[in-house]
Amino acid sequence: MIQQILPPVVAGADTTADLLDSPVFPEEEAYLEQAVEYRRREFVTTRGCARSAMAALGLPPAPVGSGAKGEPRWPAGVTGSMTHCDGYRAAAVSRSRDYHSVGIDAERHEPLPAEVVEYVTVAEERAHLRELARTHPHVHWATVLFSAKETVYKAWYPLARRWLGFRDARLTFDPDAGTYTARLLVPGPVVDGTRIGWLTGHWSVRDGIVLTAIAVRRGR
Repeated sequence: MIQQILPPVVAGADTTADLLDSPVFPEEEAYLEQAVEYRRREFVTTRGCARSAMAALGLPPAPVGSGAKGEPRWPAGVTGSMTHCDGYRAAAVSRSRDYHSVGIDAERHEPLPAEVVEYVTVAEERAHLRELARTHPHVHWATVLFSAKETVYKAWYPLARRWLGFRDARLTFDPDAGTYTARLLVPGPVVDGTRIGWLTGHWSVRDGIVLTAIAVRRGR
């Protein structure tokens, strides 16, 4: 499912079942020493997806560790993202010569609690969500927005190497095109000599899963 919202040169791999037979590299085992069972399942399966995506690009299998903020540490020449939610795991990978960063996220297509909506949105977004709900009531738009903001952060962090809060970007959605735009409300990182002020991505809802993706192309 994830490949449908990714650019052609970004490879995606996903699964609805845990890939418990996926090999784990010695470099990755250190991150699993204190992991509970469900966390081990998520870790092993998303890394299995990541290596499937790397193979689709003609890349050899390689370890994917975790950084200080929990971000994946990709092998040299590779950038990507991983995600998991109940019943779904996925990874997306690109050669770093093509894309600066990639972000993906998956969430169950269920209503988001009102207090969470208030926490992750600015006033303009709440008005936008109300209008989207009026015109396209079959979509849990707050959950789509939450997922998209997770994706914005995943695409932002490799570029800026600093925190981006939920209210540091204002999102608008095109419900017919399956796209969204994130306007940064804080100074963005400099990418290819230009300070960026926005990011664009794609979203979809399928089989009870919300999927969002952003890929920051070189030379954008």
